[in-house]
Amino acid sequence: MVNAISQQTPAQPVAQAKAKPAAAAATSNPQPAASADSVQLSSAAQVKLAAQKEARETPAQTVKEANHGDIQAKNLLAKESAAKSAS
Repeated sequence: MVNAISQQTPAQPVAQAKAKPAAAAATSNPQPAASADSVQLSSAAQVKLAAQKEARETPAQTVKEANHGDIQAKNLLAKESAAKSAS
């Protein structure tokens, strides 16, 4: 069944931003944010986020991070190496 729309609210016009050339945009001073809203993640959320980032990481990135001293990457490589040698 089709119902007619009795009242229609007009859409709000959207202001179009003027496009700046890439060179001008790169050299212009960044404007401070209009609002000072911030988000703080709980430690549990931070751990979960870090685990998600690590899961998406490529093996090459893991090796690179391990070579630069990342303990978590070193542990992962050691665990993978132990699993390969056990197989």
